[in-house]
Amino acid sequence: MTTSTPASLQEVRIPTGPAWLYGDLGLPREPRGLVLFAHGSGSGRHSARNRQVARRLEEAGLATLLFDLLTVDEERVDASTREHRFDIALLTRRMETAVAWTRAQELTRHLPLGLFGASTGSAAALIAAAQLPQHVSAVVSRGGRPDLAGSAALAAVTAPTLLLVGGADPQVLSLNEEALRHLACPRELMVVPGATHLFEEPGTLERVSELASSWFERHLQRVEHPA
Repeated sequence: MTTSTPASLQEVRIPTGPAWLYGDLGLPREPRGLVLFAHGSGSGRHSARNRQVARRLEEAGLATLLFDLLTVDEERVDASTREHRFDIALLTRRMETAVAWTRAQELTRHLPLGLFGASTGSAAALIAAAQLPQHVSAVVSRGGRPDLAGSAALAAVTAPTLLLVGGADPQVLSLNEEALRHLACPRELMVVPGATHLFEEPGTLERVSELASSWFERHLQRVEHPA
């Protein structure tokens, strides 16, 4: 089911220590859930691929939050040294910070929460899901590196998890197949035929969007948190 009214888009700031993480919150009318996006290495909230998936989720009545996992200063350093983009512990802390922020906001606090991760962001999303089972209801990984989460974290994930991998991305497919064996939650690995790592082939990202939307619609159930 889709909504006919476009989602409103708000820029938000999420405090992290003395700095901020900047994000874009997409809110359809009467959202039925919220999906946080964890982008891949070297990317950010302006990722065209993640934004395409987000628009599809918003059409299905799900709110979305795309945000930068690094502060402005960290992004400046990372552009030269690449030292932060593979720091899974740091990226996980930022995911947890964003989850806590959504649980404190009046507009989003009661919405069931899903995480969508791409590339290295998938590992951060899965670790966050393992550490925050009371908040995270579903996870989707696109061309992700769930192996970077580690077997212990994967085994601790309770949220239903969908791993999406391109059929023409054999190395990442192998890593996802191995990660699937460590997951004990309801899980599924789906291969998008003909897609390479970035899902640049015609129709492949549309397929990702459809599968992700279906997964979140199925598993994000409204829950009431005590005041």
